[in-house]
Amino acid sequence: MFLENTVNHTEQFGWIEVICGSMFSGKTEELIRRLKRAQFAKQRVEIFKPVVDTRYDEEEVVSHNDNRIRSTPVPSSANIRLLANEVDVVGIDEAQFFDEEIVVVCNDLANRGIRVIVAGLDMDFKGKPFGPMPALMATAEYVTKVHAVCTHTGNLAHYSFRKAQNDNLVLLGEVDEYEPLSRAAYYKALKLQREKITSETSEKEPE
Repeated sequence: MFLENTVNHTEQFGWIEVICGSMFSGKTEELIRRLKRAQFAKQRVEIFKPVVDTRYDEEEVVSHNDNRIRSTPVPSSANIRLLANEVDVVGIDEAQFFDEEIVVVCNDLANRGIRVIVAGLDMDFKGKPFGPMPALMATAEYVTKVHAVCTHTGNLAHYSFRKAQNDNLVLLGEVDEYEPLSRAAYYKALKLQREKITSETSEKEPE
């Protein structure tokens, strides 16, 4: 359970909050909710996202429910350190796409007294820890793990299954390319996908 920190003006250090989970779990929705509450409280907020994330908008952070907030696209985590000046809160979306330095950047910002809120996929489509997310989760004061609903079983979904046969680690997409699955459904879908690939390969081989 996430409990927002109380502000102690004699304490000069900030903190890190990580929101993680599978695709379609509401990570960006929760990130935007926290950032908009900070803006409503007249706090100085800066929001960043990787330049590769252009699915809905080139500049805004946009959730699947079309909730949106203005952001600054950056090519690397080093840009965040340079641009996050005179702010109270920094929001970062799609953190899994950033380089490993994002961990140092977030901790540096927190050490400067800034509240850092990070959202990202905890695992890639292969079910492996995604980029810098494990290190961010380990160094954060607060970690919120959100879940989607499995499209096959109706149970909580923890995995992002890629329906498209593409092995690139970064493949931006929506429901046509991905679906959220529970553990059991994910491994069953992987097995069926492998069997299909094997069958198609066998059919193409010359006799």
